[in-house]
Amino acid sequence: MKNTTIDINESTIKKYIESLRPDDPEIRAQLDFGYSYDGKVVILYEIRPVWSNPKEIQHNEYAKIRFYKLRQEWNLYWMRASGKWVLYNPFPKSTHIEKIIEIIKEDTHGCFYG
Repeated sequence: MKNTTIDINESTIKKYIESLRPDDPEIRAQLDFGYSYDGKVVILYEIRPVWSNPKEIQHNEYAKIRFYKLRQEWNLYWMRASGKWVLYNPFPKSTHIEKIIEIIKEDTHGCFYG
């Protein structure tokens, strides 16, 4: 039996990522966006060639969203330069993934898009 909450959440995430993706395939070859989602953890990332080896593609993770079932809330994390995930303290949690996506879009503190 499918979990419709997971389907709705993934649909929200997919719609957000699609809004970021360039329309032109040539631009997508240089910069694109993707995500992974396992039902409780979402990782958002940029997809781009390695500058020193354009044939090698890298995924640069910039946001992590984790669902805590017991509390029924999503927590938002950002990637520090050290490579460690840190709770995004200006707005660390919400019961709605749509609100978390809005916080990432706004990027008030330059933690997600620089």
